[in-house]
Order: sequence, then structure tokens, then C-alpha cells
Amino acid sequence: MTDENEKPIITPDLKVGALLASYPELEEVLIEIAPIFKKLRNPVLRRTVAKLTSLRQAAKVGGVSLGDMISTLRVAVDQEENWNSEGEENEPHQERPAWLTNNTDIEQYDARADIESGGHPLPTVMSAVGKLKAGQTYAIVTPFLPAPMIDQLKQKGYQTWSEQKGKEHFVNYVAPK
Repeated sequence: MTDENEKPIITPDLKVGALLASYPELEEVLIEIAPIFKKLRNPVLRRTVAKLTSLRQAAKVGGVSLGDMISTLRVAVDQEENWNSEGEENEPHQERPAWLTNNTDIEQYDARADIESGGHPLPTVMSAVGKLKAGQTYAIVTPFLPAPMIDQLKQKGYQTWSEQKGKEHFVNYVAPK
């Protein structure tokens, strides 16, 4: 049996999978924070996406305050609520960038059906964006903001921009820099 002292401290960089492995009782708390987290009940998403997604990224996906989420999770497991969220809140909405506004060469992939069936769109997306030339854009339609995928694309040197078009309709644009 694991000693309580060995459980991780809840911080923005803790992976959702590690959080739920250490604190399974927090699954319902996460769902209360943002109903989109119900998708974590899908075993495939739990093994893949939750393993790679940090709480910081999950807050973006859920459209919730990172500070409120961390504080709520900490209180639920009797950790010290005190957490300095200065500079950690979600990024403000940004205007549509010029690289996208001036671009008419856009290929679109609707990943919603793949995600809903438990699949992960990352291999399809990485293959497609790897073929983009200057002036081309790839649009990925998702049911939530795919913060981990966006972070990975940025790390690989792509520019990205996302917009919410409906309750479960996000369009995420990717282009080479």
C-alpha cells in the first residue's frame, strides 16, 4: 500500500494520468470542474491523452481557471490550498493572426469522430503538417481545445491559432513559420 506522503503534490505540471492514479477519487472532482473531463472515463483516452496532458493543459482544454482548478483539487485531498498562480492563468483571447487572415490555402481535418471513438488525431495531424509548404495552413476540428497537441506543434516550430465556433466545436489552425 502506498504511503500518503508518497503521493505527488498537485501542481500545474502534474500529468492528469498521474493525478488520477494517485488520487482516483478526484475523477469526479475534475468532471465537476469541467464536464468535458467526462471523456477521461474512456479507457483509451485515459491511457493515452491523460498520460501526456498536464493539469495546466487540462485547464485550457476545460476552459477553466488554472488557479481555481489546482486549488479545488488540493482542497479535495487535504493538501495545502496555498498555490501561487501568478502568471499561470489561461492566455487571453488573441486576435486572428495575419498569417491566417491572409491565407486561403487551408486543408481541414475533422478529428471529432476519431476522438469520440477513443482515437488520437496526433499521428494524422503530424503527418499532414509535415507536408505543409510556406503559405499553407492545416485546420483541425476538435470537440475541445487540444492544448497538449497545440503545445507539441509549437515545440516543433509551427505557428498555431485556435477559435471556438460552438460548444464542442473548435478549429485549430497550424502553419509553418
